[in-house]
Amino acid sequence: LLADLYLVGARPPAPFMPTQGVADGEWYRLVTSMFTHEEPWHIGFNMLSLWLLGGPLEQHLGRARYLALYLISGLAGSALTYLLAGGSTASLGASGAVFGLFGATAVLMRRLRYDMRPIIALLVINLVITFSWSGIAWQAHIGGLVAGVVVGYAMVHAPRERRALVQYGTCALVLGLVVLITLVRTAQLT
Repeated sequence: LLADLYLVGARPPAPFMPTQGVADGEWYRLVTSMFTHEEPWHIGFNMLSLWLLGGPLEQHLGRARYLALYLISGLAGSALTYLLAGGSTASLGASGAVFGLFGATAVLMRRLRYDMRPIIALLVINLVITFSWSGIAWQAHIGGLVAGVVVGYAMVHAPRERRALVQYGTCALVLGLVVLITLVRTAQLT
């Protein structure tokens, strides 16, 4: 488990430096951290959110676009945490990706002219928890949320005649930003 930790949340042994691996080229940790959890309640809340948001969102976007949204949001959360969190803190969990799903769901609901109050209430509750409990990587939540809104907007509002270009281009742009953030932070740490 410690091999996949890299930033805020878990408390590894004292000599362990979580960002050291990422800064030394072990960038896979930005991905593997999205699939590891420390506490049963942590994975429970993430799985509940995936269950509530995932099915309807996947139905509207399709499997490939849903997967792209999930992975890009998770990577954006990991990258923002890597950039902003302290170098000696660790982070893990799917929360960045889940917040990306929240953002994309809000965009989709607005596009379909659904009542926005339920998703806004859920998002506000989750943001209050994010900023009121210690040990939560708020950076991952905000990074995932912003990426989810941007990618979700491109997927939902792309003009029909240029749909593929807009959707793939936006995904590539956000991934490029993730790589840039990771390179900047790695340069700061090495």
